[in-house]
Amino acid sequence: MLPICVASAQSVKPRPCDLFGSKTPCVAAISTTRALYKAYTGPLYQVTRQSDKTSIDIGLLHGGYADAAKQDAFCADTSCTITKLYDQSPNHNDLTLAPPGGAAHGPGPGGYDIPAVANALPVTVGGHKVYGISISPGMGYRNDTPKGTAVNGQPEGVYMVTSALHLNEKCCFDFGNAETNNLDNDAGHMNAINIMCHHSPCKPDAGLDMENGIYGHLAVPSGTQFVTDMGASDGQHSYAIYQGNAQSGTLTSTGIIPLPNGYQPMKQEGAIILGIGGDNSNWATGYFFEGVMTSRMPSRKTMEKIQKNIVAAGYTGDLQP
Repeated sequence: MLPICVASAQSVKPRPCDLFGSKTPCVAAISTTRALYKAYTGPLYQVTRQSDKTSIDIGLLHGGYADAAKQDAFCADTSCTITKLYDQSPNHNDLTLAPPGGAAHGPGPGGYDIPAVANALPVTVGGHKVYGISISPGMGYRNDTPKGTAVNGQPEGVYMVTSALHLNEKCCFDFGNAETNNLDNDAGHMNAINIMCHHSPCKPDAGLDMENGIYGHLAVPSGTQFVTDMGASDGQHSYAIYQGNAQSGTLTSTGIIPLPNGYQPMKQEGAIILGIGGDNSNWATGYFFEGVMTSRMPSRKTMEKIQKNIVAAGYTGDLQP
């Protein structure tokens, strides 16, 4: 492992986890593009070089954006994969490659999922070149022993910046709360935000994967390059879905609606997944740039503040289906 030297992010304006604050604090904050706290100065992710299997952490430039130039230099003349995603919250709920589950074994050693290609998704944020995560079937990340995530009907919130492109109809392009044993443990054992295609041609929508069902189904305009995809639940009786264009405008929402029959209360287990379902259903495709899980249920007002912050971050790029 090579050492990392990171620049201060102290000069940047408040970031999403600053806005969630102490009332609905972040319990996990994952991004390959930018700091999600104003004061965060640690690494964002780890890349591993295929030529010699050496790894390096990718940290921040001054201003809180990922140091993509460091990745480019390290990976020159070879290929790299993203082998760890660092949690910026005080819980240090880092994500690594997902182990095999009840639905699928991955194509990697021991049935683990394989990592995303590090330079597959170049974009620009705040005028800085950065990389997102491009998930294809067989790829996925997980933490089955996290700290501080919601369990057994506790309230929570979740969001990710994703895209309406590079989606399919397969399960499950999720980010959020899932089972700790990598199995389908029945209704209510998950609470992960999801985006996927419905019908053909693709009609993307945002929803909460609560296990054995994705609920909410808030339509996302086809072709939207960058999407804000959000969910919130009190864990007992109600939830809400929000979605918006991550480059402009405000959020649309289902409003606060009742949890489905059989999901009152929820039975979350608290594991964290990215790009897969709770039982390692790993057939989905999707793009991921940043995501947060919170303790307690954020209000619509708070979610609108997060949306405004995401828009101000300035995501741009020519994303491909």
